[in-house]
Formats: sequence, structure tokens, C-alpha cells
Amino acid sequence: MAKKGKVKIITLECTEARKEGKPPSRYTTAKNTQTHPERLEKKKYNPNLRRHTVHRELK
Repeated sequence: MAKKGKVKIITLECTEARKEGKPPSRYTTAKNTQTHPERLEKKKYNPNLRRHTVHRELK
């Protein structure tokens, strides 16, 4: 039986789109949960708002 990896696939969602009443953009990425246990936060492009915004990791 194979071990489960320490790297997990996570989803990042825009934090500013819902405040403006537009649909949030979502991105997926991989994260090593052993070295970074806290929630990930990155600046990514939101095509609905047509600018770069902060995207946070979902639960």
C-alpha cells in the first residue's frame, strides 16, 4: 500500500469579487502541508474584475 503524500491540491478563491457582486475566480494549486500548515494567499488575475486580486485558500 502506498503512503499518502504531504502535498495536497488546494483551491484559491478571490476575496474581492463577492464584495463587488461579481462571480469569484478560482485557481487550483499544490501545497506541501508539512512545511506550510497555514492558509495560502496569493495575488492572481481575476478575469471578471479585470485586475490582480488577493486569492485565499478555501477550507
